Amino acid sequence: MTNDYIDSQVYDLYDEYCHTPMTRREFLNKASALAVASGSALVMAEALLPRYAMAQTISFTDERIIPKYIEYDSPGGTSGTMRGYLVRPAGGGPFPAILVIHENRGLNPYIEDVARRFAVEGFVALAPDGLSPIGGYPGNDDDGKVMQKSLDQDKLFTDLLNGAGFLKSHELSNGRLGATGFCYGGGVVNKLAVVMGPELNAGVPFYGRSPAMVEVAKIEAPLMIQYAEDDPRVNATRQEYQQALEEHGKDFVMHTYPGTRHGFHNNSTPRYNEVQAQIAWERTIAFLRKHLS
Repeated sequence: MTNDYIDSQVYDLYDEYCHTPMTRREFLNKASALAVASGSALVMAEALLPRYAMAQTISFTDERIIPKYIEYDSPGGTSGTMRGYLVRPAGGGPFPAILVIHENRGLNPYIEDVARRFAVEGFVALAPDGLSPIGGYPGNDDDGKVMQKSLDQDKLFTDLLNGAGFLKSHELSNGRLGATGFCYGGGVVNKLAVVMGPELNAGVPFYGRSPAMVEVAKIEAPLMIQYAEDDPRVNATRQEYQQALEEHGKDFVMHTYPGTRHGFHNNSTPRYNEVQAQIAWERTIAFLRKHLS
């Protein structure tokens, strides 16, 4: 089922399911009660659930890359130690470095695939698993979002911040660090830009929460900020964020992708918009190469 056939009510319910404690059973039960113009709302809701195996674009055995799971020290974080997925190009380094930050459910297969995509493009990528101190991504997003919500959010951010420092100083890194993230991860990229100052060399948040406007003056990294067209929850602060960046003379560009909803880059569900996701990806790679090479 494509996004053309999914009723907007079902999309809105799915967004609520993704960003609240709503369980999968509750989501499907509420969907079954919806009256839609044509078809079954329950079938539409089931179609929106991720199919990660079908969405893989770069195999972990691809000869162009070398992936492995690593651990790094994380003082001040949840447990003092973090696990992440490090993917490097098969050739010799050093490489520009990119931190890939997951959504609100831990390091799922989609984010691992994004890290591999970056390695194919010539970056060394690290995708931390914020859930690793409490067992790691559990194999499904429902338990993952509950686990992530249970964490102390300041300590979780510290774990991701420590990942940025680990990657920037890694022997495979050329010392120039970028960060990208999706949904929760997009908000983390905005916050990293505030906290890291000149230590972050570029940021590309996808449909992430804006930072506090009083903190925008601290941003020094060039930013490419990606928005979905139909995403009222995230877009509510877009104009205010743009004005703050302009007032402080920051280096940034904002793109809104027509015909898209929150999560349009995630190719594991019908939220995916192939045309716009490809445009966003090409812009992201060009932007990061410009600022990290």
